[in-house]
Amino acid sequence: MQVQKPYRVLLYYKYVQLDDYEEYAAEHLKFCKEIGLKGRIIVAPEGLNGTVSGTIEQTDAYMEFVRKDPRFADIWFKIDEADGHAFKKMFVRPKKELVTWRLEDDFSPTELTGKYLTPKEFYEMMQQDDVVIIDGRNDYEYELGHFRGAIKPDVRASREFPKWIRENLSQFKDKKVLTYCTGGIRCEKLTGILLKEGFKDVYQLHGGIVTYGKDPEVKGRLWDGKCYVFDERISVKINHTEEDVVIGRCYYCGKPEDRYVNCANPFCNKQHFCCPECEVKYKRSCSDECREHPRNRYVEEENAKLQAAGSQA
Repeated sequence: MQVQKPYRVLLYYKYVQLDDYEEYAAEHLKFCKEIGLKGRIIVAPEGLNGTVSGTIEQTDAYMEFVRKDPRFADIWFKIDEADGHAFKKMFVRPKKELVTWRLEDDFSPTELTGKYLTPKEFYEMMQQDDVVIIDGRNDYEYELGHFRGAIKPDVRASREFPKWIRENLSQFKDKKVLTYCTGGIRCEKLTGILLKEGFKDVYQLHGGIVTYGKDPEVKGRLWDGKCYVFDERISVKINHTEEDVVIGRCYYCGKPEDRYVNCANPFCNKQHFCCPECEVKYKRSCSDECREHPRNRYVEEENAKLQAAGSQA
């Protein structure tokens, strides 16, 4: 019998008009701190987007708090079990957009968006001949894991997508276009952008990759690698079949590795794949310059361990 873990991670969003978004953000932060929740939440005139972690009791209280507002009565929370908090602090930030697209001709996904597909429908359509699959995330997320055959976006931020689409995808306008992202929020507008650019048959994976990985029938099939998440976990497992593979490669030695680390130079922070052996050998640093940096965090951590061991001797 599987034992329920003591913590949860909630992933959620909803596009809805919030004229009082700054006041709502302040109210949100106050409540989250009162109950001990941790995470990152964005509140914008167009809605709410967040990932938070807490105990079962804390997350139950938070979901009840959000749904008490009629504007969020039907919000969909994707729930992951966890052994502990996935965040160190609690942030609630009022912003102009839920995702930073910076579109000249902005629009609401409540008015224009692609057709939704369930995990089973998405799985079946991926295997058709007349489809193209577009990853709606950033390039470094793709490198950790992606759907088999998906096009890697040459972007580091969502605002780069419109230009990338115009310059690279025009030959696919007559095909069925499937899009996906972590929890679904980026595809809400990405599919609208594709429709505005003249694509006719555009779909999105409803609930995103995390929902696909939990579907009891699909079980994450045709997903290779892991899914990048923006919290302390860094990645989560999606494919729960014998097909599960590691597609990342250690930055240093090249062997299969899906462990992401930040460069130990605090002024670099380059995120890269690194096996445990190479982390020690190269001081978790992406270059000679970073290894020799006077503020190298790996060196500081190791020195602190030595000092602690010496004081206990």
